Amino acid sequence: MNKRTESSFLPAWWLRSPHLQTLWPVFFRRRPHLPLQAERVELADGDFIDLAHYPRPDSPLVLVIHGLEGSVDSHYAQTLMQALHEEGFASVFMHLRGRSQTPNRLPRSYHSGLTSDIAEVLAHLQQSGRMPDAAVGFSLGGNLILKYLGETGKDSGLKTAVAVSVPFQLQECARKLESGFARVYGLHLVNRLKRTYRDKFSRMPSPLTVDVSKLKTLFEFDDRITAPLNGFADAEDYYRRSSSAQFLRSIQTPTLIIHAKDDPFMHPTTAPSEDMLSDSVTLELAAHGGHVGFISGSLPWQAEYWLEPRIIAWLRTNLPPKTPHTKQRNTPA
Repeated sequence: MNKRTESSFLPAWWLRSPHLQTLWPVFFRRRPHLPLQAERVELADGDFIDLAHYPRPDSPLVLVIHGLEGSVDSHYAQTLMQALHEEGFASVFMHLRGRSQTPNRLPRSYHSGLTSDIAEVLAHLQQSGRMPDAAVGFSLGGNLILKYLGETGKDSGLKTAVAVSVPFQLQECARKLESGFARVYGLHLVNRLKRTYRDKFSRMPSPLTVDVSKLKTLFEFDDRITAPLNGFADAEDYYRRSSSAQFLRSIQTPTLIIHAKDDPFMHPTTAPSEDMLSDSVTLELAAHGGHVGFISGSLPWQAEYWLEPRIIAWLRTNLPPKTPHTKQRNTPA
């Protein structure tokens, strides 16, 4: 079995650059405003997770998880949920701690390795008869899903999963965001993290004594903020224990990983080799696509968003919709 495959994705000729692929949907994609139903899940440690449901009766349920500093308003979130709904799937969006409109209660934060929150949300949904059949994660959310699947093996509770643009080696990716044009992305992310930190700890005392204005890189933020808030010795300890690459061989749930070799958040060599993958994992590599981009289209300024139909094609193969009548659309192989 060939566990690493070449993707059929071809970028729009006018969006071939990895930076255009990455930035175009952020700034130019029109986002729907779906009639989502909010739910708050109370966690065992006294914190909470906010969910956003887009129900569809008698349909398979897909859990969707965002990336670093993402939310249900991210460019890939409600667009995917809408596409899933049209194709016969229900969906539920999981905001990681502090990423809904309300800061979380505890000093600890969400991070790339906090798979216990996924487990607790899945247990809550299962107890109420709404166990997701599949999960889709983007970037940090993809890292979380892969780590969770590797940790739980045959007991994941999920029938299939998809992970997009995953930072498999967290330290390598953090350092990549300190060089070249990638520094623009790194600075943007660390500024958002600092803003979130300031907002949260304007409402409660921080257990840390740190001048966040002096933190210039993602590595510095993780070393001084993320790691100590969440029980890690330092950034290197956090990255070592939370990177998903080490868990891929233990995954027993049919899983598709979609990854672009030109992802500007990481090096081409960041993608795992075939011997790092279990037989349940398919790594689909595209030469182009950027970070959560994958925009095709033959006509200038008429973008076609390839990710949604590709994800749905995988779900159709591994999780046929329960409803007999669904809107048909072309899906890539």
